[in-house]
Amino acid sequence: MKIFANSLSRNNADPGLRRGGEIFFALLIVFGISHTALAADTAYKTAVFAGGCFWSMESAFDDVKGVVKTEAGFAGGTLKNPSYEQVSHGDTGHREAVQVTYDPAVISYDGLLDVYWHSIDPTDARGQFCDKGEEYKSAVFYGSDDEKKLAEDSKQKVAKELDKGVATDILAAAPFYPAEDYHQAYHKKNPEAYGMYRRGCGRDNSLRFIWGDKAKTMPGF
Repeated sequence: MKIFANSLSRNNADPGLRRGGEIFFALLIVFGISHTALAADTAYKTAVFAGGCFWSMESAFDDVKGVVKTEAGFAGGTLKNPSYEQVSHGDTGHREAVQVTYDPAVISYDGLLDVYWHSIDPTDARGQFCDKGEEYKSAVFYGSDDEKKLAEDSKQKVAKELDKGVATDILAAAPFYPAEDYHQAYHKKNPEAYGMYRRGCGRDNSLRFIWGDKAKTMPGF
């Protein structure tokens, strides 16, 4: 402390040293802000859900309070860094999925599961709505034992509520590979094209039929 105080005294006497001290303190402030921002980022968590077309999965989570970012991609297969074309053949084992980055202080994993279930048809074993095939099958990819239990418990609740078997798989987390840029936020970048697809697929009408007022639909559809 004495050395630090003496340094400040010298800075008052020497303009060059005083300037150096100002830069030093400025760097401390910047570092402190950066460190705080980094700490905030590391508090975020990610969750991966497959629910048919990843355009629609992104749109389902984008407006959820506590969700920081969504990313369309592929999960569950063995091929590294697959392209959309490769996955669309249905033989890579991947499923179209969305990776959700969220703030657990605002929304819990259980809360995300609630959004997920009400955005899909959990009884469809062949895909989702108008999209059928391996790549469109629904799944929750858990990243921990706690997430696995929450996912399995919520699946049982859904089965009881719908009084039907639930086809959605609960799977251990697999590598997530982002899809091509043109697939990201497709519903925002291409609203007309996406709107035509969504209406043609009948997603919202089906969700209302399955879930009633609980359905996670898009406004205007």
